[in-house]
Amino acid sequence: METVAIFDSPGKGRGLKATKEFWAGDVIFSEASIAAVVFDSLAERICHSCFRRQEKLQRCGQCKFAHYCDRTCQRAGWAEHKLECSAIKAYVDGKGNNVVARIMWRLDKEGSTVSDMQLTTLDELEDHIADMPEDDLKELKVDIHNFLDYWPHNSKQHTIDDISHIFGVINCNGFSVSDQRGLQAVGVGLFPNLCLVNHDCWPNCTVILNHGNQSAVNTMFHSQRRIELRALGKIAEGEELTVAYVDFLNLSEERQRLLKTQYFFDCTCEDCKNRIKDDMKIGGREEDGVKPSEEQVKEATDYCFQMLEKMEKARLNGDYHEVVKICRECIEKTEPVLADTHIYLLRMWSTMSEVQAYLQYFDDAADYARKMVEGYMKLYHPNNAALGMAAMRAGVTHWQAGQIEVAHGMICKAYAILMVTHGPTHPITKDLDAMRIQTEMELRMFKQNEYVYHSMREAALKNKPMTMMHEPKSVEEGIKNLFHRRK
Repeated sequence: METVAIFDSPGKGRGLKATKEFWAGDVIFSEASIAAVVFDSLAERICHSCFRRQEKLQRCGQCKFAHYCDRTCQRAGWAEHKLECSAIKAYVDGKGNNVVARIMWRLDKEGSTVSDMQLTTLDELEDHIADMPEDDLKELKVDIHNFLDYWPHNSKQHTIDDISHIFGVINCNGFSVSDQRGLQAVGVGLFPNLCLVNHDCWPNCTVILNHGNQSAVNTMFHSQRRIELRALGKIAEGEELTVAYVDFLNLSEERQRLLKTQYFFDCTCEDCKNRIKDDMKIGGREEDGVKPSEEQVKEATDYCFQMLEKMEKARLNGDYHEVVKICRECIEKTEPVLADTHIYLLRMWSTMSEVQAYLQYFDDAADYARKMVEGYMKLYHPNNAALGMAAMRAGVTHWQAGQIEVAHGMICKAYAILMVTHGPTHPITKDLDAMRIQTEMELRMFKQNEYVYHSMREAALKNKPMTMMHEPKSVEEGIKNLFHRRK
């Protein structure tokens, strides 16, 4: 691979560095998965070959577990599915880690070879079994023995050590695979080259899964699912390439805990050592040079935490009016005390925006979405994908509220970020481009004659009555259907 080189990173093991200069949005390398599976819970809604979300899928006639878009996808996925098919029903209906087991089966697919572009192999990756807590180790041993019970006797046999190593690699190196629009994690895959990229809480790269031409009606035109390592800004030749394994919005202490628990290392990056922006994430609101006391901030933070737990229970029960009531009460009490970058307040704003949009109170939803984006802009890297997605959501919400000027500005901001993080060929970027063109036309009309614009908008909406949006946190359709009102 001409763009990267492996090097020994003190205290981190191996890493990758750039062999030439890169700029924001450049694809440093792309890599197809050597094995990827759909989550058990989504097995009937996601194609097991191309990972598209479809309303109607054809299931495998033998195992009844795997589902496909059509015969083209089923034939394309047979090499991976063949080994697992005979054992999957007994195993999935039984006990054990089904996702890990199915990745194992797919790793033994016929014709599996190491690509010339592969910098490392599974044997060389860390499994961290020696670092696992005793309870996790016991669960791993149970999973391994359950797996071996269902391993076909006429297939290649593996030792317990081999199986243990691969199970460990999957547990700490698996990468979330999203659906074709990039809006929801629907599975997990193994990408060995990506495993060589070390973590930094403020990274210079991001990883995106790009399914390619997933808008094609016929699956024969679908390209192979792949990840892309993309530069977030200028990267000098010889500079180490890094990505964030955990969300920067977490406090330094929480990020370190997550990294230690999941990836078994202590983060020593500058952001963690100096607790950069922690004061903003958990601090108080300054008004005319006056800040609330530490006791007031702590009291508001504790109260916010308690209300977040109540809000989450109400959301899980589908009681969205109760969610609004809890959030509004919490916001009214804590907003005067907590900073506009406080992570609990940001979560409240985010939830309120999402639920109010679902309940079609778009003015309220737009107000909270704008506050959320403004807070994110002070915390995240300017080209962070989460910031781009939040700006996109805010743009859609402002458009729904009839606030075309803010909507267009938010969508343009989201488009600029996602052009870097996702690239021009990603489906979500194409959707954003269509939104940008539409809102630009509407904004031009608005500036020419505001009264005519609103009259035409109201007439258009009467011809297309609004229906309830999808429930918060569900992603049954792409962002286009959130933007264009449905009949």
